[in-house]
Amino acid sequence: MNLLTSVQTLPEKYKDMTVSQMENRIWEIKKELGSKLFIPGHHYQRDEVIQFADAIGDSLQLAQLCAANNEAESIVFCGVHFMAETADMLTDSSQKVYLPDMRAGCSMADMANIHQTEEAWVILQELLGDTIIPLTYVNSTAAIKDFTGRHGGACVTSSNAKKMVEWALQEKERLFFLPDQHLGRNTAFDIGIPLEQMAVWDPHQRKLEYEGHLEDLKIILWKGHCSVHEGFTPTHIQNLRKTKPEMRIIVHPECSHEVVQQADDAGSTKYIIETIDAAPADVSWAIGTEMNLVKRIINHYPDREIISLNTNMCACLTMNRIDLPHLLWQLETIVEGEAQNRIAVDAETTKNAILSLQRMLQKA
Repeated sequence: MNLLTSVQTLPEKYKDMTVSQMENRIWEIKKELGSKLFIPGHHYQRDEVIQFADAIGDSLQLAQLCAANNEAESIVFCGVHFMAETADMLTDSSQKVYLPDMRAGCSMADMANIHQTEEAWVILQELLGDTIIPLTYVNSTAAIKDFTGRHGGACVTSSNAKKMVEWALQEKERLFFLPDQHLGRNTAFDIGIPLEQMAVWDPHQRKLEYEGHLEDLKIILWKGHCSVHEGFTPTHIQNLRKTKPEMRIIVHPECSHEVVQQADDAGSTKYIIETIDAAPADVSWAIGTEMNLVKRIINHYPDREIISLNTNMCACLTMNRIDLPHLLWQLETIVEGEAQNRIAVDAETTKNAILSLQRMLQKA
């Protein structure tokens, strides 16, 4: 579905450089390339990388900024694979998108491959007929976005999931939500659909997990999840209620249904940032989302009490793949005319995936 170079080993010279040497060289390259270079950085990136970002945001927001940037010849996406794919699909064919470390994937996106999805679709059509519309979280591969585009569906973000689920259920009787079961479940429940009308599709068992009557089924959730957000549990909330009952708990909707229901608030990364920013300074917070972002928020408000809901939580391992040495290596290969790690989605996949994205942008 996409063209990419194989994973290469970081040259030894970068391992021998000091942090200061690497930082100075990156600033030099940014100055040299000027507007021909654009570095978008996702909220979950390391601070050592995010300092060089020309824009910071969530995956779709950054992809849209890439699309609006007509000057950049090289876009070095500091995020994960599916984000770079989306950026490539939304940008001009003359622009090239790179991922500094090809190992920077997304475990959630990898939980739904196109072969499993096509197989599930055939089985579900046999069970339920032409009553289903697919929606995919933007945290999915280009191939899955292409699938939803071909079948009349659309993409969603954690910010607009409610609007998109409502739209989808006006289009068809049932919804097939990929690849994050938690976002799908939390969103559907939020608009009034009971858990009893939700099923889970297990791609490995090729089985619909559902105990009710098929005629009552409204939501089919792909059995996928974010490994980071599954690290927050009801026990963390219960313990915090005992030790710090005054502390407000805000979590991302990729957390489990039980966690979202027990928290004080839930919302997208953007929503979490804006909610804490707008709150009075004397309000203390426990945040249930990725640790690099939580640490950044803590450092931004040194006068407030802010903690992670899970104090033992680690940063997203795949997001953390992109570090200072890999960023510098990527930039130097561009300067030398031997750029590596290009992400290029084929035209056919792009056509239908863009359709999926456009439906979202038009409706939400």
